[in-house]
Amino acid sequence: MSAIHADNNTFRAEVLESDQPVLVDFWAPWCGPCRAMSPVVDELANDLAGKAKVVKVNVDEAPELAAMYGVRSIPMFAVFSGGDLMQATVGGRSKQDLAQLVESHL
Repeated sequence: MSAIHADNNTFRAEVLESDQPVLVDFWAPWCGPCRAMSPVVDELANDLAGKAKVVKVNVDEAPELAAMYGVRSIPMFAVFSGGDLMQATVGGRSKQDLAQLVESHL
């Protein structure tokens, strides 16, 4: 299972209305660090299946979402729980760091 792709039309259902915590990867295809993190994000989606969701948002396709959540630099990883933004971090991270970020909200 890989990360779910969300946009302006599906963000509410996939993230804000999720009954599980959600790790959101705000990224863009032209961003080298974002591309480097993509396999890690997909691995994490597999590892967290059933406990949390992993969602990717392309900031070029959803600039409104990026603005709404204060994305100024990418990749930005944000954890949502109960529809609220709980925590965010910017830049490449290890799989273990991202897992800990999510697991602290399980």
